[in-house]
Amino acid sequence: MDPIRGQLLVASPSLLDPNFRRTVVLIAEHGEEGAMGLVLNRRGETSVAEAAPPLADLVENDATLHSGGPVQPTSVVVIAEFADPDQAGALVLENIGFVGADTDLETLPPELGRVRVYAGFAGWAPGQLESEVERDDWILAPAGAEDIFSDAPEELWSEVLERKGGQFALIARMPVDPSLN
Repeated sequence: MDPIRGQLLVASPSLLDPNFRRTVVLIAEHGEEGAMGLVLNRRGETSVAEAAPPLADLVENDATLHSGGPVQPTSVVVIAEFADPDQAGALVLENIGFVGADTDLETLPPELGRVRVYAGFAGWAPGQLESEVERDDWILAPAGAEDIFSDAPEELWSEVLERKGGQFALIARMPVDPSLN
C-alpha cells in the first residue's frame, strides 16, 4: 500500500470499535514505522481555554478541544494553516501542518490561519493500518482544508461519504443502528 499521508480514513459501517465508529481520520504520517492520524469529527465538551490555557490565544474564544484519538489522550496536538508552510513542525496537506511540540507559542506568526486543538491521536503499528484497509474497515478519501477545519464535524462522516458518491452516498444515509429503521 502506498503511503496515504494527507488522506482521510472514513470508518466503514462494519467498524464497530467505539474508538473509531463513524469517525473520519486525517492521516498525518504513514510509513514503514506505522501510521498516525487525528480523528476529525469528535468535538469534546471542554473549551481549549479551560483545558490548555496557553493555547487559548491561538483559537477562537469558544473553541472546543477535540478528541484526536485514543492514543495518549492527555497529550495536546495542534494543527493549523500556515501562511508559510516552512513554519509548520510537520506538514500534512499543502499549507496545513502541526505546530511543533517545542514551538514557543509567542513566536508563532500572526498570519497563522485556522487552528484546531486535539487531545490525543490515533496510531497504528507497522502493517496494522494496511491490514485494516485490506479488511475494508476504512474507506479512503481525499482530504481538504474544509474537512480538517469543519464547522460541523459531527456531520463530516456523512459528508465525505456523500461526496464520494455511488454506493458510498447510500452508506452516508444509513442510520447509526439500522435495526431501528
